[in-house]
Amino acid sequence: MMTLCWAAKGGSGTTVVAASLALVSREPVLLIDLGGDLPAALGVPEPESPGVFDWLHSNADASRLTGLEIAVHSNIALVPYGRPTSDEHAADRWQTLAEHLRRDHRRVIIDAGSGGPPAALHHAADHKWLVTRACYLSLRAAVKQQIRPNGVVFVEERGRSLQVADIEASIGAPVVATVLLDPAIWRAVDAGLLVSHVPTAFARQLRKAA
Repeated sequence: MMTLCWAAKGGSGTTVVAASLALVSREPVLLIDLGGDLPAALGVPEPESPGVFDWLHSNADASRLTGLEIAVHSNIALVPYGRPTSDEHAADRWQTLAEHLRRDHRRVIIDAGSGGPPAALHHAADHKWLVTRACYLSLRAAVKQQIRPNGVVFVEERGRSLQVADIEASIGAPVVATVLLDPAIWRAVDAGLLVSHVPTAFARQLRKAA
């Protein structure tokens, strides 16, 4: 099972959602960090080892990706961001990555950051989830994207006028989880405690979607 998470604009909460999805999973998880912030969100030291972008820029076989994994929890492994370059990665490297991840026996969760995710990963994913707040500018950016989600994780903020029905009508996909923008979540992230304490309501909504 592969879940791809991305946002149309930065600051929507994609990394925290991806990390929390892994933490509430009852099965082993492989996290792929295409955004660069998963170690910080999980409260683990920033890896100095190569990561997924190093592999993408190489000619290494897909089997070498396993050697890039670092353990971040009892049942969670992370392939870190690595060192990206300004060069475009060939489409066939993304396709090779997608095929490798499809064969993995674990649940694969990809934090694709903001902007449109690579087409090969989008095509391969079972869950293609846009993470968005009830923000007009974020929705406007999401509507303009060519790659479409098949589900939305709605980060709800008190006082916003846009509701679930507005999100679904704008994006054209169902809201699979509504998570309240709870200060407890950000306190856990800031303190490096998300691994040991995903706020209960947040975990319940994400587990239900997963």
